[in-house]
Amino acid sequence: MAQSVLILRLGMLILVLGLTEAKVEIITSTADVNLGEDHMLLCKANVEGDFIWYKDDLEVDEDVEKVDETSSKLFIRKAKMGDSGRYTCECTPDNGRKSSNSLTIFVYERPSFGDTQLFHEFLVGQDAVVPCIVTGQPKVEVRWIRDDEVVRRDGMRVSVMSDNSLQIRNIRRTDGGSYTCEGSFRGRQSISEKLAISITINAPPTVRIHEEVKRVVAGPETNVSLICLVDGLPKPNISWTLPATFDTTRHQFNSDRSELTLYSVVRKDYGEYVCMAKNKIGENSATIMLDVSEHPVVALSQEAVDVNPGEDVFVSCNVSGHPTPSLLWISNTGHPLNSSEGRVRVEDGSQLVVEKVVPSNGGVYSCMAISPSGNISKEFSLQTHPGPPSQVSAYPGPTSVIFSLGRTQVDGGSPITHYTVQWRKSAQDPWNETTVPAIDPVAITSLKAYTSYSVRLSPSNRLGRGDFSTQQTVQTQGFRGEPDSPLLLAHEAKGEGNSFSVPLRQLDNGGSPITQYILRYRRVKEGEEWTERKLPSNSTALHLQDLQYNSDFHLELQAANLNGSSFPAKLDFSTPKAVAKARNGVGKGGIVGIVLFIFLMLLLAVDATCCYTNRCGLLMFLAVRLFGQKVSGLKTLEEGDGTTNGDLKLNGLETPRGSVSKQQAVNGNQGGAEVTCDKAPLTKFEKPPSSGDPVIDA
Repeated sequence: MAQSVLILRLGMLILVLGLTEAKVEIITSTADVNLGEDHMLLCKANVEGDFIWYKDDLEVDEDVEKVDETSSKLFIRKAKMGDSGRYTCECTPDNGRKSSNSLTIFVYERPSFGDTQLFHEFLVGQDAVVPCIVTGQPKVEVRWIRDDEVVRRDGMRVSVMSDNSLQIRNIRRTDGGSYTCEGSFRGRQSISEKLAISITINAPPTVRIHEEVKRVVAGPETNVSLICLVDGLPKPNISWTLPATFDTTRHQFNSDRSELTLYSVVRKDYGEYVCMAKNKIGENSATIMLDVSEHPVVALSQEAVDVNPGEDVFVSCNVSGHPTPSLLWISNTGHPLNSSEGRVRVEDGSQLVVEKVVPSNGGVYSCMAISPSGNISKEFSLQTHPGPPSQVSAYPGPTSVIFSLGRTQVDGGSPITHYTVQWRKSAQDPWNETTVPAIDPVAITSLKAYTSYSVRLSPSNRLGRGDFSTQQTVQTQGFRGEPDSPLLLAHEAKGEGNSFSVPLRQLDNGGSPITQYILRYRRVKEGEEWTERKLPSNSTALHLQDLQYNSDFHLELQAANLNGSSFPAKLDFSTPKAVAKARNGVGKGGIVGIVLFIFLMLLLAVDATCCYTNRCGLLMFLAVRLFGQKVSGLKTLEEGDGTTNGDLKLNGLETPRGSVSKQQAVNGNQGGAEVTCDKAPLTKFEKPPSSGDPVIDA
């Protein structure tokens, strides 16, 4: 039975092998064969059989070699263009069922560019033609590439001609660069050759300048740059022609000589500067006119003079510069002076004349030089005695006369330092006088009430005293009792940070000495409370400190004597924004740290007390865990089984680490609860675990 099965299986295997279809494969290194090269095709089948080679359906007999029963070779010797075609290998196995496979061989002559020129030059605006001579077999297809883009054959300005030349009409500078001529075969793009061709665009030099005329004023701080914008290909060489000899200490070129810088310009730098550019195509130039002027200069014969009223003053003024400046005198009132006749005039176009000086002639005169290169002036100061006050008003107080000086004061060209005030009761009486500071208003104090006085005053400066004002008659008022309002000198007020101060004066005390000043101030904000202070009677200023920053304040000041208080003098002021300063105190973080430290120290103290008094707490727990025994110094009474022998033992000294000491119950019960350090309660009032005996637990 077994032999029959074996025979059956062998028969089926033979039948399958006999019916297997042959599979044919052509193996070669490449299907593209260069002209003149030797090439081999290997035909391999999966069964034994006979092999026949065909080219384009014609049987090939030559150069065929059978390798073995399953493979065959075909040799192409020195490949020719006619060797291109479709090669077929046919295998006929013993069972007679043919099988074949085909492969197309492409024979080519690699593209070559021969003597194609690699470099071309053109002028801007020309129509350029760049040839690309390509040879090869079969027919080579040519295309031009620039910047990874293929040039179209039907392009408007840049195109490819029928002879494969590149054509660029009206060539531009941007057309310069590298182009690639590529030769390849249709359907065989992998077989290609490329040639890089460079195109250079030449352009004649051009020279441009920003300013044909550049105007500067000579001076040690004056520097000027003359810029010549040059263009062209190849890059032109630049040279300059200067109106004067090149000065290496003041003249400097940049690296390509397109910019010439002149430092500390002087008058002799004036003239034409020619910038020239030249390359192999041509040359060009441009001219810059440097117009150098000089600042005008003013010189006076004298810059200040002190004269007495009635004397004459002569001052000469000379001006110079390029171009020559014109001269103008400006009077002490700010008006131009001319050469017309008068006490104050200009003679010979430059000399200031002041005849018979009066106080109103005092002040500052200016001689001005006016030029396109600038204006400059120099001042002349004429100082003389002050003139009499012309707008004085006198009004009475209870025991005083107060002068209002008005806005116009003739100071003779020198500031008024003080006033001399005079008064008398009748024309037969001599004048009484005193000097007071030059502060408006001016007051005569300590007069009698209900009395008529003739009063006048005279200003003084450093040169002397001027004439007195017109005499006025004033009747002092009846005795009122209350003082006048104090005078706050707001123009002398000072504010520093959140502090404020202002001087004060008391013109009239109402016939009774000032006893105190009453100061009230508050922020200008709805609902703000007044802050009140009292100042001594001899106060000459009020000072406020520790005010709120960035706020508006209103203050009122009253003078008080035994008869009452004056009307308040009022003043508004503001404080600036606060300036941030580094803190020297402890911040929030420091305060939190201190609180935590104190808390930890208290916790440690409580825990230590618990440990040493009741054998509890965190310290006792750590000690037992670390040392394995009770802390030295804590005593406990070891009891035997039901008896007390009076022996006192230090807990842990006689008990090995890891053992458990037992304390028997007071009733002698041997099953009492065990007490160990590591089971001691952590807090004093923690309830110990139940022992199971109600008596012991109680």
